[in-house]
Amino acid sequence: MPKFALDNSLGFILNRTNIKMKNTLLHKFKDYDITPEQWAVLNRLWVCDAVSPKELAELTYKDQPTTVRILTKLENKGYIARKVNPQDSRSFLIYLTPKSKNIRDALTQLALEALDKATRGIDPDQLETAKSVLNQIYKNL
Repeated sequence: MPKFALDNSLGFILNRTNIKMKNTLLHKFKDYDITPEQWAVLNRLWVCDAVSPKELAELTYKDQPTTVRILTKLENKGYIARKVNPQDSRSFLIYLTPKSKNIRDALTQLALEALDKATRGIDPDQLETAKSVLNQIYKNL
């Protein structure tokens, strides 16, 4: 019976890489007091402002309680504002504040630097293939 080699397991390799990437982003974003999870929410809001927490949870692939915790932290830091949904007063929408709009370019540059470091020495075609394979694995699961 073949032995399972954890170090050669796709899940282990993905998790290890994810942890390293998150730590790199955490270090890069330190001066802005933003975590990689908060960055993902801000990034989605920079594309489509005025979204419900449920939509943000779906867009960031997080559960709703986690998303609400992230939103609370971003609101406390002054990066987002919650406003009553004009179409449904029982819910609210998330809006960017000027403070979050002002850090967009700086955080984007830092994220690009992290990605550049992570992908250094990898052929662009190989990188596209890797992303395609990972997206297919995601769809399969």
